Amino acid sequence: MSDKKFHLLHIEDDSVDKMVVERVLKKTDIIGSLHHAFDGEDALNKLIGSNGEDRLQPFPQIVLLDINMPKMNGIEFLKEIRSNPDLKHLSVFMVTTSSDESDIKDSYEHNVAGYILKPVDLSEFEGTFKLISEYWKLCEFPATAN
Repeated sequence: MSDKKFHLLHIEDDSVDKMVVERVLKKTDIIGSLHHAFDGEDALNKLIGSNGEDRLQPFPQIVLLDINMPKMNGIEFLKEIRSNPDLKHLSVFMVTTSSDESDIKDSYEHNVAGYILKPVDLSEFEGTFKLISEYWKLCEFPATAN
């Protein structure tokens, strides 16, 4: 078993979905740090260290992103980070309820690492994130800024 630990940023405006994802991720025992942002604008401020927010430390390697959020949605957030030389390297996984083909296409056009539909059933949700965590253990990521 790998002893890799990952630093994640979870961007989600729904408090129930936030709680479920974070509980499941903590069970996987691969999380070094888990940051949360309410929407794309909040996340961008935390990644850059702007609008009164400190830059996230440790800096995330992986971003879990919802599409449907207030202020700045997931697609808008992707466009922002992909145009920023300091953020464009982030591995982003879209985790959403949207099965809309245009959302899927837009996400992949902005280089998401994966597009995952949120399972409705809790046990299926846990199974999905266990598979994702096994995948992450196989991946090599660049060193994070500390």
